[in-house]
Amino acid sequence: MNSMPVQGAQVVSRIAALLRLVGRSAEGMALAGLVKESGLTRPTVHRLLSSLASEGLLDHDAVSGNWVLGPEILLMGSVASARFPLEDIARPSLRRLAEATGESAFFSTRRGSETVCLLREEGSFPVRSFVLHEGVRFPLGIASAGAAIMAFLPEAEQEELIARWAEHAGSFAVSHTVARVRANLAQARLAGYSVNPGLVLEGSWGMGAAVFDTSGRPAWALSLTGIEPRFKPERQAELGSLLMAEAHRITQQLGGAGEKRRPAR
Repeated sequence: MNSMPVQGAQVVSRIAALLRLVGRSAEGMALAGLVKESGLTRPTVHRLLSSLASEGLLDHDAVSGNWVLGPEILLMGSVASARFPLEDIARPSLRRLAEATGESAFFSTRRGSETVCLLREEGSFPVRSFVLHEGVRFPLGIASAGAAIMAFLPEAEQEELIARWAEHAGSFAVSHTVARVRANLAQARLAGYSVNPGLVLEGSWGMGAAVFDTSGRPAWALSLTGIEPRFKPERQAELGSLLMAEAHRITQQLGGAGEKRRPAR
């Protein structure tokens, strides 16, 4: 009897992990990819996927062979969105950023040790970066949004992540060395905004600014992404100021308290 709650919790954890993996993109993920990413056996993954599909939480795309999110997820998301009116608050800022800069603008949230992209607004510049899209997840500290959030966490929390950086960052640890991450975080704290110099994808640059909750903790981030020539040093101050202004606006609308960001100079 004592082992039952543990077993149940393990099943829930596995289901949640599979849903997150499938939800990384609208195209979903193949069974082989889910087995590799989850670390579970193929029979276990297939059994859980089939059970989720029978409940409408997942679908199996007959054309691509991928597993994709199902209609029940859409219904649940629609209901949950009423509790989190973030789109109504963040969308105007994204539009202003996209219009003012020509770059693609994004709004991301922190979920545990990850950041998840929630909203996107395309800019007018014809050449774009496609690293970010709604639903994509990165380890905290990776990409401009994650770096902006991590930079303003308490030092103890930062060090906890850095202490297990290889495990935390996974494949991104190759380009995001500990030394580089420390330097990027320090620069973000100094300037008030983060810069990702093509570390996720060569040639694809990004900048981010944290949005704070009512306790003054960084919980969300605004970011801009584009190709490297659009993020030259002489333009970064301008883009950073725009990002921080809109991040401050959203923080105020969300009732955020005591921002810890330093203004750009």
